[in-house]
Amino acid sequence: MHQTVVRPSEQRFPPAINIIALAGFSAALSTRALDPVLPHVADDFAISIATAAGLAAGYALIYALVQPLIGAAADLFGKARLMTLCLALLGVASILGALATSFTALFATRILAGIASGGVFPVALGLTSDLVAPAKRQVAIGRTLAGSMAGNLLGATASGVIGDFIGWRGVLATLGALGLVAAVAVFAGFRGASLTHAPTSDFAALKKGYRTIFTNPNTRYCFSAVFIEGCCVFGLFPFIASFLFDLGQKSLSIAGIVIAGFAVGGLFYTFTVSQFLPRLGVKGMMIAGATLVGLQLIAIAFGPDWKLQFASMLLMGWGFYMIHGCLQVFASELSIEARATAMSLHSFSFFMGQTVGPIAYGFGIVHAGKLPSLSVAACIMVALGFACAALLRPRPPADAIR
Repeated sequence: MHQTVVRPSEQRFPPAINIIALAGFSAALSTRALDPVLPHVADDFAISIATAAGLAAGYALIYALVQPLIGAAADLFGKARLMTLCLALLGVASILGALATSFTALFATRILAGIASGGVFPVALGLTSDLVAPAKRQVAIGRTLAGSMAGNLLGATASGVIGDFIGWRGVLATLGALGLVAAVAVFAGFRGASLTHAPTSDFAALKKGYRTIFTNPNTRYCFSAVFIEGCCVFGLFPFIASFLFDLGQKSLSIAGIVIAGFAVGGLFYTFTVSQFLPRLGVKGMMIAGATLVGLQLIAIAFGPDWKLQFASMLLMGWGFYMIHGCLQVFASELSIEARATAMSLHSFSFFMGQTVGPIAYGFGIVHAGKLPSLSVAACIMVALGFACAALLRPRPPADAIR
């Protein structure tokens, strides 16, 4: 009898995966959407651009801080239900921001949007893990990531175009409409979806889930690794424009294009993970990805032309998600009963790394210089890949053992 062999690229996933990707896309659009229009915000409210930039800082900080609470809430009340609520809140907060009559009111709406957006991405990963078995999970998570990375890639670019035509209030109104559409899509799409795990519904089970997470040896490796990733990789982003300025390239648009190369590389990862994973294996993916990141950090340290820096950022994004995607799969298996909590703590560690990273890079660049600082980060990333390959291994969570 002829047996059909299903290639990795031909794997079929539940239709709900596409809805999760849409949710991630809608939330990611909001992350950097106001950056290009901050000068208009500053003009409208008669404030400095530095004060207006506080919108981005407040959004990012609250995004990180809500992660542990969001994960616990998702495990208690249901991931799809919480994601629907967060997307609806994101939509309403964005529309209220478009109607704000003072900077204080706008800032408050962005804090609400940060809380809402922070409740989408880790919950999306938890939902993906509930829908897809571990053997196919990394490819499925890649599809979920594609939605978020597309949102990150298009958010700032699209908002600049929209802002030119209808202003920053139009940007927020558009984001609000997309958030509400995504909320309706999640609500409708998950009514009949078959999940492998139902909400825990009580605090005793949630407490047990925390205990399961932190007794798993993989936990300290996963959380530490993503913290280091956030420091070494995303901590660099605020300095890209200044590096280009030093080369005489003063265009902020060029800086945006260079940084966007990272997201392009991430999308390339989502299209290639199903081909490379069977060839390299999980350990090989982590080593290859971290090494690729390290090489690009050193390349950028030497200050090449912006076109070459774009290429380096593209390769860095590809390498980053090769290792980061593996870490996300390990994190998804820290606990079954408290999977959303595990993914949220994982995300919290990652964003705290992004908070520390710019400070560390700034100190290093001022006191040691660009080349030494980026070279140290490169060595740390390569060492991280080998350490993760050696220390992380499949360990069934305690709450999966019957």
